Amino acid sequence: MSDYSNITTAIVRETRAREKALVLMNDKCRSRFLLQAQRTTKVCLFFHGFTATPEQFMPIGEAFFQAGYNVVIPLLPGHGIAGDWDGDNPPPLPEEQRVYQEFGLYWLEQVQALGEQVVIGGLSGGSTLAAWLALERPHSIHRALLFAPYLSNSNLLVDFIVKILPIYFQWRTEEGAISYGYDGFVMPALRVFMDMGQDILERVKTSIAAAPCFIIGSDSDRAVDENENQELYESLVKLQPKCWYYSFDKVFDIPHNMMTKAEGNEYQDLVIAVAKAYVDSDVTWKEVEEIAYQMLFQGKTCDAIVQELGLTSRVAPDLQILISLLDKSTIVAKHHSES
Repeated sequence: MSDYSNITTAIVRETRAREKALVLMNDKCRSRFLLQAQRTTKVCLFFHGFTATPEQFMPIGEAFFQAGYNVVIPLLPGHGIAGDWDGDNPPPLPEEQRVYQEFGLYWLEQVQALGEQVVIGGLSGGSTLAAWLALERPHSIHRALLFAPYLSNSNLLVDFIVKILPIYFQWRTEEGAISYGYDGFVMPALRVFMDMGQDILERVKTSIAAAPCFIIGSDSDRAVDENENQELYESLVKLQPKCWYYSFDKVFDIPHNMMTKAEGNEYQDLVIAVAKAYVDSDVTWKEVEEIAYQMLFQGKTCDAIVQELGLTSRVAPDLQILISLLDKSTIVAKHHSES
């Protein structure tokens, strides 16, 4: 067997042994490995959301796998474990940042053997962990996809409850949607990610480096504070000009759990497309806006603009999808202010 085959076999075997000892709720809770026959140019490491399971990242994982990349979606600590969980017996979710951070560092080290460049990503709490890694190990990460990072809640009362009260909260799932993983949790388990998020917002102001990050939000998301996500982007882009930020318009009604149709996002494929546009491109957000301006207001094709700007080898086909979603008035105002 090749070194690559030995490494992948060992990673999968050791992970399966650990998870077998935990006794999981079902097979969909297991860590997922979508692995090519050989080491790839890129390997994706995705962290699912708080209380959820790896199944949440299978649609985007399969899309990147079909694009020729390796994909690893590990089960977060304390998640997916079988039990009769309720307010008197809450699920065993970690209540210390260190547990998640050590977990993230472990998997970042593991996947480096599977691809030349590492792409990390996550949703909500998993996104917060990915953002922490982007600051902690910037030179080990090619791109970071931050889907609705949880830095704090959009509701100040909820923020207060999360910080102060040790109550048990049960998720309310929208009609017709499913919820992966646990039905509820105690607030101190969620406070871990809020504290990590606030630490990130302070740390990024004094950091000297960050991995390129794409923050992807939704104007319909009622679970996170989009202003803080914008604040994070503005700090990140000063460190790394290849950081991007985009929030889906309310017309799409994309919920906080944006990764799957099963969880209520009918535009799952749009989320995947804009993520692929970032991973497969190598341009700054300013260059994206320039391409968009010339397409929208000068009548040029994307291919013609890219060629004129000398960006042919640095722009992914999916970038046109993202550009079609951008707000025209914002692009004009930005262009005029910089002219």
